[in-house]
Amino acid sequence: MSEATPTTLESLKASIEQVILEPAYHDLLAVVKGARNGAVYGAKVRFPHALVMVFLFRPGTLRQKVELVVRATRTHAKNLAKFATVYKLACLLLKRFGATPGKEGPYDTFIAGLLGGYLVFGQRSPRSGKISSVNQQIVIYVFARAVLALARLSVKPGVGLPFVSEEARSARISHYAWPVFAATSWAMVMHLFRYHAEDLQPSLRGSMSYIYQQSDDWDSLRNFLWHNK
Repeated sequence: MSEATPTTLESLKASIEQVILEPAYHDLLAVVKGARNGAVYGAKVRFPHALVMVFLFRPGTLRQKVELVVRATRTHAKNLAKFATVYKLACLLLKRFGATPGKEGPYDTFIAGLLGGYLVFGQRSPRSGKISSVNQQIVIYVFARAVLALARLSVKPGVGLPFVSEEARSARISHYAWPVFAATSWAMVMHLFRYHAEDLQPSLRGSMSYIYQQSDDWDSLRNFLWHNK
């Protein structure tokens, strides 16, 4: 079989670029691009995190640890790609077939996010019947940032809630809110860790155990400074 010549490859590339730059295909190709970006971002974010957490805190052989890293990275990348596909496709369908065809509705993004969140991140594993720990981490990450944005929006003058969004009160609340939030968050998590550790997310529980429990025990200089028992 003869190898493709540079001219053939250039022609193929030009043909593909002609298709992907065609305005008529833009919306559907944006779904494909979203899936690609979700997969790439998920892999970039999860791989170094899983590598550190697994090799530092998980027991097991080298092969088992590598398999855990690969599995977590694959799950994160796959689910972000799936969510991007569902979300962008739902937005496209709502825009084309909604109340005002051709125009984005005010709640399209909310409905598409709701659908994607349920289908991708809201399901239990058919094998174990449990929710994936990777999915839990992603959803908790998103939830925390959404709540923080809503809190800021609630005191934003002109768009926030009555009374608290008045300019003078808004500035005062914004100034003191973070110290109160930080203190309350740490108070709650430390109390939960002390008395209800089993209900905390496993990776958080593992990190806290390493810092606050395993620091209570040593029997030599070696496991006092270099590593735990």
